[in-house]
Amino acid sequence: MKIITMAHGSGGKLTEELIEGIFYKSFKNDLLLQANDSTLLSFIKGRLVATTDNFVVKPIFFRGGDIGKLSICGTVNDLLMSGARPLYITVGFIIEEGFEINQLEKIVESMAVTALKAKVKIVSGDTKVVERGSCDGVYINTTGIGVLERNIKLGGARAEVGDKIIINGSIGDHGASIFTQRGELEINSSLQSDCTLLNDLIAEILDNSNKVKVLRDPTRGGLATTLNEIAGQSKVSIKLKEEKLLIRDEVRSLCQITGFDPLFLANEGKVVVVVDNSESNRVLEVMRKNDLGREARVIGEVVEDDNNRVYLETSINGTRIVNALVGELLPRIC
Repeated sequence: MKIITMAHGSGGKLTEELIEGIFYKSFKNDLLLQANDSTLLSFIKGRLVATTDNFVVKPIFFRGGDIGKLSICGTVNDLLMSGARPLYITVGFIIEEGFEINQLEKIVESMAVTALKAKVKIVSGDTKVVERGSCDGVYINTTGIGVLERNIKLGGARAEVGDKIIINGSIGDHGASIFTQRGELEINSSLQSDCTLLNDLIAEILDNSNKVKVLRDPTRGGLATTLNEIAGQSKVSIKLKEEKLLIRDEVRSLCQITGFDPLFLANEGKVVVVVDNSESNRVLEVMRKNDLGREARVIGEVVEDDNNRVYLETSINGTRIVNALVGELLPRIC
């Protein structure tokens, strides 16, 4: 069994073998193979969009994905939320001494496949090796660059009274799936993470409506935190309808056992769409034609209220305030 040693991070021969034998082999493209300290990118016409993220998920391999797939999906999806077309990604690896090289190869191959599907190029990167016990296997840092070609302006400060809130499916799948695979409780579950790329779904939404105000992916902190962020940025309130929220039976059962609230569980393949009421039905129809939006639904609306809060209209006709997540519900989920 071949493993990562401290020498792989020394910048010498083993580092070169790691770069050429694993990273260049899987990520190979004309830009990356410039093999310089920095990469000269082609001229980009339009407004640039950039995002940076770190991925420390545990376990590294999970049902529906792995840390490699997650790092590309997470970065690409963040660019998409601005309406941008993703172009380039840089990746940085922090690898623990003793990590199995064949596991690293699987992660890198997963990243390459996902990047190809997303039509993005991995153009530069870096690798560091740390002593055994200094990290948990492997951590990945990414920076994504995209271009905003559409004449649109999306953002959390653009929601207005009367706008509808749409989501493309069930909530809490990723967070619940990751938790069940950690072995902290003896729970038999086949629930998969919803980790996926949203390129086509977002393109179809924006191709068919010019009245979309906000796009957000409700990852850490879940749907509740995302909507609280929008309410705060836009200085509005949002009312959700509990009966409209789609929660898988396995997620609901886990929450009953643990006391978790599905509104706070992470998602990795969902998008929250805030759209003008006049085009909400059109957007909903478009989303439902896509495989990732077949379960799309209107889950609430922006309401007139000076408190900048998120409210949940319960199934028994009560109303409760839904605050943003405080503290850490589930660490190491992305």
